[in-house]
Amino acid sequence: MRDLFDKIYKDKGPLGKWAEQAEGYFVFPKLEGPISNRMKFRGRDVITWSVNDYLGLANHPEVRKVDAEAAAEWGSAYPMGARMMSGHTSLHEKLQDELASFVHKQAAYLLNFGYQGMVSTIDALVSKQDVIVYDVDAHACIIDGVRLHLGQRFTYKHNDMESIEKNLQRATKIAEQTGGGILLISEGVFGMRGEQGKLKEIVELKKKYKFRLFVDDAHGFGTLGKTGAGAGEEQGVQDDIDVYFATFAKSMASTGAFIAGDKEIIDYLKYNLRSQMFAKSLQMQLVVGALKRLEMLRTRPELKNKLWENVNALQNGLKDRGFDIGTTQSCVTPVYLKGSIPEAMALVKDLRENYGVFCSIVVYPVIPKGLILLRMIPTASHTLQDVEDTLEAFSSIRERLENGTYKRLSASVAAAMANKA
Repeated sequence: MRDLFDKIYKDKGPLGKWAEQAEGYFVFPKLEGPISNRMKFRGRDVITWSVNDYLGLANHPEVRKVDAEAAAEWGSAYPMGARMMSGHTSLHEKLQDELASFVHKQAAYLLNFGYQGMVSTIDALVSKQDVIVYDVDAHACIIDGVRLHLGQRFTYKHNDMESIEKNLQRATKIAEQTGGGILLISEGVFGMRGEQGKLKEIVELKKKYKFRLFVDDAHGFGTLGKTGAGAGEEQGVQDDIDVYFATFAKSMASTGAFIAGDKEIIDYLKYNLRSQMFAKSLQMQLVVGALKRLEMLRTRPELKNKLWENVNALQNGLKDRGFDIGTTQSCVTPVYLKGSIPEAMALVKDLRENYGVFCSIVVYPVIPKGLILLRMIPTASHTLQDVEDTLEAFSSIRERLENGTYKRLSASVAAAMANKA
């Protein structure tokens, strides 16, 4: 028998083993100052491309005013208790009704957190007789929700219709034996690549296979579709999404989430979502703040228009300069470069320290070895000057990457990392 903590002392995990070199700079960095297009990192002003404040609501004066007034009126405790017991209010109901209307569904139910809510919703939707089919690139919250499932589950190749159909065929055979059903899970927008899920094509498969579709539209809600109702509206299949999920953490710049669908389904879920039944209700100041944010999503189309002006300027500028941005179909803007982890660290440090550009870095094991992914999130708060400055910076760092500058600079980093491996 060994000490439970032995494995922790010996193995910090695939990311944790680099903590000494990375923490405080490449991971767990501290961005300071008001949430905006430009913030401070280690005392320096930087153009910030790592904040999911799509519509620029986080520091909008109207939103800040409502948030402050709500905090003054309600404090941070009210209502006390879980929704089922003592934490239910008419304003929670109002927000749910308005969210349902906004995403063109019969009913909606509030969730305290997106991650927690997704895990619990999957758990409530399926029993051990049911089969789950989901995208291999699904967000961690989906993967963790699927892990709770006691029945069969299959991944399909990312956005691959042939793979989806093969797995639906497998799932159908099993469901016929167990007497269960099939839940297919996709994202509306995949947050790393920026691709939209192939919702229209998946919905077409309902003509051949019996399954229900659950869509995580965290990045599509508020940014895609004519009214901002998300990827389903963008693709013309919102009515065919059986359970729709979105979080307040992106376009709403807040905390919380919701699910929406037919009233009977939502009524079932609100009585069976363990993460909501046994957790304190979403506090009132967040509910009031969300009502204001939703009002602005409905009545201020210029916010989404400005967002997409910036998205198009950034993405077109990158493509014009020969950068590989993959196949993004959303605001999420990935930039793929070739290089090692030490080169990536040297590159990002140069980008932040000398060019004043802050974006997220993604390397192996999240993406294949030999690739560097710089992930950028344009917002309505950015300016075209921010875009131009960033394009110039990216051209410079690519040249330095290709001429070996970062390989030379990273020699000491590589040695340190090798010693940790």
